[in-house]
This record gives sequence, structure tokens and C-alpha cells, in this order.
Amino acid sequence: MAAISFFGDLLQTISDRGRDLIGFGRGDLGARASAQELVKLCEDLISRRGEASGVALARLILERYATLGPSERGSFLRLVATEFAADHAAVDEAIAAYRAGPSRAALSVLHDAAEPRSQELIRRLNLARDGTRALVRMREDLFGLRRDLRREEADPDLIDAADSLDSDFEHLFASWFNRGFLVLRHIDWTTPAHILEKIIRYEAVHEIAGWDDLRRRIEPTDRRCFAFFHPALVDEPLIFVEVALTAGISPAIAPILAHEREPLPLKAATTAIFYSISNCQKGLAGVTFGNFLIKQVVEDLAREIPSLKTFVTLSPVPGFATWLDRERRSDAPQGLTREDVEALRLIDEPDWHADKATCEAVRKAMIPAAAAYFLRVKNERGRPLDPVARFHLGNGARLERLNFLGDVSAKGLAQSRGLMVNYLYDLSAIEKNHETYANLGTVAASSAVSRELRTNLPPMRAVALAEA
Repeated sequence: MAAISFFGDLLQTISDRGRDLIGFGRGDLGARASAQELVKLCEDLISRRGEASGVALARLILERYATLGPSERGSFLRLVATEFAADHAAVDEAIAAYRAGPSRAALSVLHDAAEPRSQELIRRLNLARDGTRALVRMREDLFGLRRDLRREEADPDLIDAADSLDSDFEHLFASWFNRGFLVLRHIDWTTPAHILEKIIRYEAVHEIAGWDDLRRRIEPTDRRCFAFFHPALVDEPLIFVEVALTAGISPAIAPILAHEREPLPLKAATTAIFYSISNCQKGLAGVTFGNFLIKQVVEDLAREIPSLKTFVTLSPVPGFATWLDRERRSDAPQGLTREDVEALRLIDEPDWHADKATCEAVRKAMIPAAAAYFLRVKNERGRPLDPVARFHLGNGARLERLNFLGDVSAKGLAQSRGLMVNYLYDLSAIEKNHETYANLGTVAASSAVSRELRTNLPPMRAVALAEA
């Protein structure tokens, strides 16, 4: 971290010296500016060649952007999206020139013409100290703008421009946050408090109810937490995973999160259960971290604890309740027989999961429906409907087990009717599973899951459903 601090101090020095070159003093940094004035500064930024003045101007723009209110930020991003887009006339001219005389030089001209000026603007803004952090937050604002434009049914060209600007952010972030720059850190009770506070705040799967709850998850020897960090976002976790070391595959989350339990001796642990994976930076949506995180944690745990032979998740199914409720109310339900539809009426009753007879009737209908949901139902891209399934299957995991009433919390019942699943990370099969899924869309599943699939179901149609 000392090297990072030195680099930050160097940028600060360059910025301080550059202020005089652009005609702004120290007191100007916090001054407010309109969206249009900021756009003019951005034009100046990408036209400059001097390093010191560029760093100073980038800092000035980001400082002033931070003073804008939500509507002003939206106005600024609209202007950037439209005024810093690619020059279509220049692109057409470059295409014609390349077709007339294909060459490396002509291709280079075409490449430069096709790249929106917004990409160069983002690169130059990143010169400022803490520029990366500010740009990640700026992209979060862009998400809000894109939602607003769609809700307002704005001009399609403006929507397209905002989407293109988002693509520019994602493209650059994918390079800046590639695996080579990420640092894996073990989060334990000795980790600085300001980082632990962020773990509590960012937990997205199973809420952490304060410091005592956090301590139960990271202090015992049979509980682990790992996070990826990036040098440009010091002390800001990008993604973290919580792990339970157990003597077998757990079908339910309650025993893992139990307040009163005896820690398992490490020599008795045979299974590592990844029970929560949380992305921390909304502005980095679309940038892949989770697959690298899980695979590295698997390798590190296997090396540290030789008794571990099984690596699985205990995962939520966030899209299942929406799909199940829609299909059982449909005139032509998919993945369900008429008998299943009738039995599943029971889940409309309050506290249905507390009655043993009701549970058994629902289980007989729900588990085959869940098998169809994972193995037969596809989205318009030919992939499983469930976002968590797409993530783990894309990593090369195998759908191992369907767990009825694995999560009976209010959230678990609402989003998945209590269903949880185990995805198995078999180190000898990960690459094969990944390739068949990536190339053919094949879902790797255990025989136990496959046996649950009813054989008398009609062919499934592609489903267009809002993806989480």
C-alpha cells in the first residue's frame, strides 16, 4: 500500500502544479458549475496534451461533478452521452477508405474513428487522484439516468447514446479491473473495523445483523471470508464470499447461520460451503470477479486444509418464485402438471411451511417443477432463467441438489418459496462443464436432480423475463 500512497501523492503534486497552468487556484476546486460548464471543461481536457494540466483539469471536473445534485448529474451525463459519441460521418469515411485500400494504417484510422470520444474522456478523468473511485460512482449515476430515460419513454436515440456511454464505462473497467490487478485478502476479526463495516453493509444474500452476527461468521475456525480488492480502491472490497467448513453438504442455511453452535474442528471438515457471494460496487456491474474469486478460494482452501474434498455452494434461487407463480396461474403452465398446479395452491396459505402434511404435498409438486426450471426453462438467449444459476454454471459448477425449504426466512420464502440449491465445484470437471455450457448451453446436473424432471412435460418455449 506504500507504493499506492506514493503514486497518489505524486498525482497530487502534479495536479497542484497543473492548477496554475489551467488558470485555477486551490479555492476553485470546490466551486459549483453547471452541467454545460462541466462539458466545456471536458472538451478542454481531451484536447490538452500536457500531463500536469490534464491531471489538474481531471481533478477539477470530478470535484465539481461531486457538487452537482442528482438532476444536474443526469443533465451532465446526457450531454456527455450525446456530445462525446463517435462521429458517424468519420466512421463512414474511414470504412470507405479501408475498403478502397485495406492496410494497417487504414485499419488504425478506422479504429480511431469508431472509438467514441467518451472513452478518451473517461481515461483522462481517471488521471485524477481517486479518479477510478469517482468514475465508478459516476457510472452508478448513469444507471439511474438510463432507468429514468426508459421510464419517461425518451427519444430512442438518447436512450441508445446513454447505453453506449455505459458500454464505454464497462469496456474500460473490464481492463482496469482485470484479474491481474486484484488482490485476495482473508477477512477475519483482526481486519480493520472500517473494512468490516463495509462487509456488514454490502452483504446482499443473508443480512448481517450487526457486529455480533459478523463475528459469528468470520471468527470461528470453521468459518471464513475472502474478498477481492483493487489498488485503485484501497480498503473498498469489490466482492466477497463467506464460507462454512462442514462435515457434509448442508441442505439449509439456518444451521450455518445459527447463533448457538459448536465450531467444527478443522481436521473433521470435509466440505467447504460457499453460502454468500456479494458484489460491493454497483458501478462495476458487468465486470467479472466472482468466477476468479471462487476458483482461487477453492485452490487456497484445498492447499490449506487437505481434508477438504468437496466444494459446493448453498445458493438462493432469486427468480424461482416469480416464474413458479406465473406458471401456476397460466392457462398453459410450463414445467407443471395440472396436479402440480393444484397442490401448489397450498403455498398461498400463510405459514404453509409450518404444517408437515402441507409441506409434503408441496414438496412433491415443487421439486419436479424446480428441476424443470433449471434444466428445461431457458431465456431468449438459450440460457437458464435464474441469474445465480447462470453465474455458477458458467463457472463450470454442476447443479448438485435441490433443497426444499432450504431457506424459510421471509426473504427466502418470498424470492424462492424456500428453495435453495447446491452447486458443486468439482476441480476435475470444472473446465469441461464450462466449455459445454458456454458452447452448447448444456446444464451440468447430478443424476439426483435429473431424476426429478418429469418425463411427460411438453416442449418449453423461451421465456422473456426481467433478469435480476
